[in-house]
Amino acid sequence: MKRNGLVVNYRENHRFPKSQLVGVAGTGLPHRHAGALMGLRSVFGGLCLLLCAVSASAGETLVRTQSEFHSAVSVAQPGDVITLASGIWRDFEIIFSGNGKPERPITLRAETPGEVILSGESNLQLGGEYLLVTGLVFRDGYSPSGSVVSFRIGKENLANHSRVTEVVIDRFNKRDRQDPDYWVAMYGRHNRFDHNHLQGKTNKGVTMAVRLDSAESLQNHHRIDHNYFGPRPVFGSNGGETLRIGTSHYSREMSQTIVEDNYFERCDGEVEIVSNKSGGNVFRRNVFYESRGTLTLRHGNDNLVEDNVFIGNGVDHTGGIRVINRRQTVRNNYMEGLKGYRFGGALVVMNGVPNGPINRYDPVEDSIIERNSLIDSDHIQLAAGSDAERSATPQRTTFTNNLIHHRDHRDTFTVYDDVRGITFEGNRINGVEDPTLTDGFANEAFEVRRDANGLNYATDPALAEVGVARTLQPLNRNATGVEWYPKPEFGERFGSGGTIKVSPGNNALSSAIPHAEEGDTLELSAGEYFESKVLAVDKAITIRAPQGAWIEYERPTLFEIQDGGSLWLDGVTVSGRSAPDYAGNSVIRTSRYGVLTNYEIRVDGSEFKDLNVNRAFHFLNANKSSLADHIQINDSVFQAISGSVLKLDRENDGFGIYSAEYVTIRDSKFEDIQGPLVSLARFGRDESTFGPHLTLTGSELYRVGTGQRSEVKASVYLHGVQVTTIADSRFEDSASIAVEHTVGEPVTLIQNNTFQRTPEPTAVELVTGGPPTVSLQGNTYVAGEQ
Repeated sequence: MKRNGLVVNYRENHRFPKSQLVGVAGTGLPHRHAGALMGLRSVFGGLCLLLCAVSASAGETLVRTQSEFHSAVSVAQPGDVITLASGIWRDFEIIFSGNGKPERPITLRAETPGEVILSGESNLQLGGEYLLVTGLVFRDGYSPSGSVVSFRIGKENLANHSRVTEVVIDRFNKRDRQDPDYWVAMYGRHNRFDHNHLQGKTNKGVTMAVRLDSAESLQNHHRIDHNYFGPRPVFGSNGGETLRIGTSHYSREMSQTIVEDNYFERCDGEVEIVSNKSGGNVFRRNVFYESRGTLTLRHGNDNLVEDNVFIGNGVDHTGGIRVINRRQTVRNNYMEGLKGYRFGGALVVMNGVPNGPINRYDPVEDSIIERNSLIDSDHIQLAAGSDAERSATPQRTTFTNNLIHHRDHRDTFTVYDDVRGITFEGNRINGVEDPTLTDGFANEAFEVRRDANGLNYATDPALAEVGVARTLQPLNRNATGVEWYPKPEFGERFGSGGTIKVSPGNNALSSAIPHAEEGDTLELSAGEYFESKVLAVDKAITIRAPQGAWIEYERPTLFEIQDGGSLWLDGVTVSGRSAPDYAGNSVIRTSRYGVLTNYEIRVDGSEFKDLNVNRAFHFLNANKSSLADHIQINDSVFQAISGSVLKLDRENDGFGIYSAEYVTIRDSKFEDIQGPLVSLARFGRDESTFGPHLTLTGSELYRVGTGQRSEVKASVYLHGVQVTTIADSRFEDSASIAVEHTVGEPVTLIQNNTFQRTPEPTAVELVTGGPPTVSLQGNTYVAGEQ
């Protein structure tokens, strides 16, 4: 959503003017000239294509069917152009094979860019030499193979000296979120992927991968530039990277891939936005905007990271650069407003494994970290990950002329092990009291001011050579991707549409919901509503009852969240007394077939009762293969439930998968809940995720978690949850809070609660076996009547 030239972050109210990220890389032009320059580039590019087409007019073929395409490509010669007619091409697996010449590629293009839609089960495979593809859109479908765009046909026919440009892949996902694929797989050598638009990958697998699994793909010299990598939602387990170069098996090989002038916006899949797993690569002049995670030098040596800009705007888990391995150079990078910590911090230098296997962490050695600026970014982590295995500290590494400014004068450094192997020199920090590091740091307060390029610099001329150079020009978002396909706007999904008035009666909701559009609100008049059908929710809708409304239903669930659905209940009363006498009922459930798109549940000022006609009756039952971005319960009442209020523990395969990123409960009352109020779990030892997160504050729990048939004897059950706050709440005649820590250095705070006739919280460290790390502060324990 745009207001007064600012892009409003729908996650929080932090703002960073996108108009300040406006320089066109390599030109020095300010924003007012950027559009004109882009237009000239577009005209020039179109003219080039036109001249190419004219020079090869004898070899230009317009095809309207798949058979016509196969015939045309089978006889294509250098300089030929194959044009796909505008329209929807469904279930089209494009096999584009041929051998062009350096100045005369074989071209596959759209008749009109953006008007050739590949839908259904479609993909593109290139094999040969000097091929060019442009103008296609993949949408409303998925690839039947392991990739949408592949720079090879089969195993042997690789593409070399080929280019894919101005291609769009938009939400082209497998139907099962755990069914993996790549959207783009680069093989061969000397290929280019540029000015493309990729957004909305929600199934497992890297958005774009450079593959090194053959001798013909090593030292490839690929170029990946001017692409728009749009939003990738939190995936909730490993396998959500946006870009990966190499794999652990080939990590000590040289790839020599250049990644430059790309825009990564809200790429939140997992802790590694970019996973570098090979050597000799260059990452420069890229922008990472409100993206959770880091550019991670996970494997491989001799890589260069320079002139990149990371803007967090205070969003949770936004990070910068993580350094691992040998002879890495990290210089002239700008990082502002980053909130990530641990492996997702603004700047992280890891410990390594001495003589470790190829898939572990090689020590940081002989590396350079210089002239970077870290502005209002919370965490710089040195010797991170230090443990009995990762015991090799950084060696022969320099940390010089870096500018660290935090407006709160906080010490942003955390040192986990011996860092004498790092030489610190010429760095500046902003008046930190009792800093962790002193040698090599000048610690005096100084001011910063935003320059014309949108970046902050020290106002003191003496610091001109500390931090990033003033010549650093952030990449313009609009200089990436394609001009003819809109980049996403961000705003609140709920309440963004119109209002539909609904009167009481039988099946009034099931009659109204199919007519609702994305963001609509169903406003219920006071009265009784009875539903005999499951209400399928496949869009963001709000059900609001300003004067109150009573809803009953006779099916096993009232609402089913399907792909694309989110639900806000405001001011309603729901009774389960008419539900069937079966085990496993719910008020809300996710589709049993999985939900590909992350969803949201919001409950305000509502009441839920009589959910006990049979056992295991839950308010929300999240089935496998679904992930909630946020579940919020505010100022609501839940009474007489035979299961759990939030059943979020179905992902029990041990792969680090979980069902909800954020769970927030505030100022609510829970009575006679036989199962846990919340059963939230992330099983396994994977360390690549951010969540789950739980906040429970200002609430009252009476007789919660004590049911004889409860699977877990706990009022709140948390397994592998990363961040927990339980505060200012009352637990009476309830089971204890049960916390089971696994990996990821979880942070659990239980404070200022009253426990009356309720056992103290229990905690166990399942991996380390050490004493519990739960922080218990200011709690009151009462054995009898208060």
